[in-house]
Amino acid sequence: MRFASLGSGSKGNSLVAEAGGSRVLIDCGLSPRETARRLGRLGLSPADLDAILVTHEHDDHVGHAYPFAAQHALPVYLTHGTRRAQEDGDKSAAGVELRLIEGQAPFAIGDFRVEPFTVPHDAREPVQFVLGDGARRLGVLTDLGTSTAHVEAMLSGCDALVLETNHDLDLLWGGDYPKWLKERIGGPFGHLDNAASGRLLEALDRSRLKHVIAAHLSQQNNSAALARAALAAALGCANDWVGVATQEEGFGWREL
Repeated sequence: MRFASLGSGSKGNSLVAEAGGSRVLIDCGLSPRETARRLGRLGLSPADLDAILVTHEHDDHVGHAYPFAAQHALPVYLTHGTRRAQEDGDKSAAGVELRLIEGQAPFAIGDFRVEPFTVPHDAREPVQFVLGDGARRLGVLTDLGTSTAHVEAMLSGCDALVLETNHDLDLLWGGDYPKWLKERIGGPFGHLDNAASGRLLEALDRSRLKHVIAAHLSQQNNSAALARAALAAALGCANDWVGVATQEEGFGWREL
């Protein structure tokens, strides 16, 4: 099993995972052309994919999922609430095979066991995912305002984690964003700050961890150094052991 990021941040998110002969995208926030180009960077083409998994309806995650899926005949897996939010936003799914999922009901895609789990975020019915191949598990957590016991139970015992470290609290509150936006980002349905991500990591069973990636970093309110330091402190490891998913490069293949 292996995984890589096409890009992570407010301008578009997408992650690809491979197990056996199966490959899936989690989210598709980059344009179809850019998604195909970045897949090519990893030695893949859209034809190599089996499906797109969608976490929630915000454009940086799902903004290009429907056109990309229509172009390449890919099914899109999403919750009922996310589908309804797309309809309310006039996002047409014409020509796309939609497969509606429940927020806490596992399902299979080829060699993957997919475990969705609900999270507190300001979306209609947001989920995040754990992907497994029967031997190894990858936890992906990119958008939530606060951790919960359910989130921690789902991510405990994973072999790899892609974990939101969206902002540094001091940078956020000392920055130029309007007060309402700061309150949204830092609120219980917004995004995890570095320290909160570290606390979440400390609460997990980390005995199998081989990779930890800091993701969804704010370009205005965070830095790779700060995110790495927070997660490394929780892990008790050197800062440079923690990977970082960037907006332009994502990160390359990580093997499990």
